[in-house]
Amino acid sequence: MYPQDRPENWPSGQGLWADVPPEEWNDWGWQMRHRFKSAEDLSRLMELTPSELEGCRLAGTRLSLAITPHFFNLIDRSDPECPIRRQVIPRAEEMTSAPEERIDPLGEEHHTVAPGLVHRYPDRVLFLVTDRCASYCRYCTRSRLVSNARGYHFLPEYEEALAYIRAHREVRDVLLSGGDPLLLADEKLDHLLGELRKIDHVEFLRIGSRAPVFSPQRVTPELCEILKKHGPVWMSLHVNHPRECTRELAAACERLSFAGVPLGNQSVLLAGVNDDAETMKSLVHRLLMMRVRPYYLYMGDLVQGSAHLRAGVRRGVEIIRALRGHTSGYAVPQLVIDAPGGGGKIPVNPDYVEELEDGRLILRNFQGRKFAYPMEPSVPHKAESPCSCGGSGNCG
Repeated sequence: MYPQDRPENWPSGQGLWADVPPEEWNDWGWQMRHRFKSAEDLSRLMELTPSELEGCRLAGTRLSLAITPHFFNLIDRSDPECPIRRQVIPRAEEMTSAPEERIDPLGEEHHTVAPGLVHRYPDRVLFLVTDRCASYCRYCTRSRLVSNARGYHFLPEYEEALAYIRAHREVRDVLLSGGDPLLLADEKLDHLLGELRKIDHVEFLRIGSRAPVFSPQRVTPELCEILKKHGPVWMSLHVNHPRECTRELAAACERLSFAGVPLGNQSVLLAGVNDDAETMKSLVHRLLMMRVRPYYLYMGDLVQGSAHLRAGVRRGVEIIRALRGHTSGYAVPQLVIDAPGGGGKIPVNPDYVEELEDGRLILRNFQGRKFAYPMEPSVPHKAESPCSCGGSGNCG
């Protein structure tokens, strides 16, 4: 373990807000009310680059700007290339689009069966329950609707979506996403989970959320009781860089775990953020220490204005190769591409299969050494009996 990866060395505290009473700082409502939402807000505490100033000026036409005080504390204000800063402060590059980029890169609109409900896979649905987030990631797949900066006017219809799920018995898995489901009031989240739990063919409930990363104060005892009541409710967090693993987030993950919430993490491979093996190894180690299983490492979706943040596929494969065999298996996420246009998640792995040779599979391990494994089981031969009775049992 690197010394900085020890939990006692993780970021913690109120930082720039040391004079705020703890009861206010630890209130997630306070965090939401005091978010940075403009260049003017940011400029009071840091010097923005010309690209950032232009990005902030135009953010209201693409994807809104919002950063919680907790997350702002993690930014290195002296470094324009700070990996936390790159994720949440708009840049002018967002206003240009590469030829392959789309406003709806995953083709969710084509699989929408009710307002806010996407049915792409046979047995599961994506339930978009809000268009709001605690902070806005500049590579957001759903920037067309999240924050309503483009005037999309997304209005989920909970009852219509629930009626569809009730009527389709093939649906056994429901993922609540958005926006961020944890920005719903406790009462509304309690109601939604309760209605889903009443549907006898729904076996698996999940929540996708970055709220605990942006504002770990959201994970209140009341929220944990709701999740426990309707459990098991699985939760996928979204942590991209080791610096995001604060002691407050670790405590929030512990509260969720003790409430019976299994935790996984879905990172996005981002240029200048986590696209090197040492950073990724530090991240996955910290996640495990927080009771969070690294699950997916996504290649960036081809959303408009994200080219400056997308890392190359070769880099992703190299990082997985650098992890496999060099750290715990639990720490190695699955590298995936969410296929453009709605093809679903496709795993991308380093090539460990060398060739087929005389009915054997020739494999290369993490050290580069070759090993053979039979393609099919051989016909077993009866073992020679070491006993003089020939296996009859009449051996005296």
